[in-house]
Parts: sequence; C-alpha cells; structure tokens
Amino acid sequence: MRVSTSLYDHLPKNILQINRGFTLIELMVVVAIIGIISSIALPSYTNYVKQGKAAEATANLASLRIQLEQYYQDNRTYVGGQCAPTSGDKYFVYACSAPLSATGYTLQAAGKASEAMGNFNFTVDQNNAKTSSFDGSATANCWLTSKGGSC
Repeated sequence: MRVSTSLYDHLPKNILQINRGFTLIELMVVVAIIGIISSIALPSYTNYVKQGKAAEATANLASLRIQLEQYYQDNRTYVGGQCAPTSGDKYFVYACSAPLSATGYTLQAAGKASEAMGNFNFTVDQNNAKTSSFDGSATANCWLTSKGGSC
C-alpha cells in the first residue's frame, strides 16, 4: 500500500503546473495598449502645456497695456512708456512692434523657439485691438487660447 507524502499527490498533473511568468502574447498586448494610450494622451498633454505657456503672453500684454495707459494719463504721450515686462518673460519676447508715438503703440509678444513656442504671436494696440497666432494657426482678431480655437 502506497502512503501519500504530499497533499497534492491525488491532483492531476496539469493542475499542478505552476505559471512561471507572462507569455510573449500577453506582453505584446500590454505594449500595444500602452502605445495606443500614449498616442492619444501625449498630443493632448503637449497642447495643454502650450496653453499654459501662452497665458504668460496674454497676461503680460494686458498688464503692459494698462501701464502704458496710466503713463499716457500722466504724461499725455506714450513716448517713454514701458514696452517690455520687468519679469515673467520665460516663454515670450516682448517689444513695441512700432515705435511708441504720442498717440499710439502696438505691443507684441513673440514666442521663443527655444521653449517650443516659436509659432505663437500676440499683439495689442492703444485701441485694445488684439491679434494672435496660436501655434501656427491662422491669425485671428482676438487672443486665441487654444489651437483651432475661436474668438
């Protein structure tokens, strides 16, 4: 008579096989799923980051416009007013695209290519007329806040 030495001696051998890892097919499915998810998520994330960087331009241009209007009220001329922010110019270069005159100005924020913002351009003038080009989109008569956005 045979005496059982293990609790598992009475089970069939195919049940006792121990799974020792993943099969190649399982790994390929996981890689495919990760690829699909990243191909959808990465462009959305990149656009989201660019929207955040573009906010710098609109905020600084609005602030500069207010400063120039205050300067005009004090001096009755825009000549001598400030054309660029004193700080906060990480993603854009600010300038007066036309020289300041006694009665007008145009402020411009051009994106820095080194910060992946080279296709961005925002302007505003003394009449608060705004134009923008958001990531290479067609120029609009407002400040666009997203690619393909509208005023």
